[in-house]
Order: sequence, then structure tokens, then C-alpha cells
Amino acid sequence: MTNESGRPEVPLANKLIAGVLLAAGIVVPLLVWTYAKEKPRLWGFPFFFWYQLLWVLIAGACTFGAYLLIERGGRR
Repeated sequence: MTNESGRPEVPLANKLIAGVLLAAGIVVPLLVWTYAKEKPRLWGFPFFFWYQLLWVLIAGACTFGAYLLIERGGRR
């Protein structure tokens, strides 16, 4: 099935999973109580620094996963 632009329709399940992936990359770093501490340290950096940096990488992976779900989800 195609939409008005001629592109294949993306299944609803793919849209929902992509939305959850994108929401996780936004919501989890906003939960300050999850990282408002200094220990454990990693290479001398307090937890709140390396945790936030880790979420930059995780959010990038989630965004890429959502992209793949939407772009390739309609192709069968």
C-alpha cells in the first residue's frame, strides 16, 4: 500500500517503536535523579559527566534505529 507521495506505507508498529526510541533519548537524560551523584568515577570523571556523554551515544543509536525503522519499514 502506498500513500499520496507514492512511498510505501510504514506499519504502525514501526512508527510506535521509532517513537519510543526517540522518546527514550529525550526523556531519560531529563531524569536528573538517575545521575545526580559523583560516584562511580570513570577515569577520574564523576558519574554525572560520563553518564551524560554515554547518553549522547545512546541517543544517536536510537535515532539511527528509528530512521531505519521508518525508512526501511515500508519497503517489503
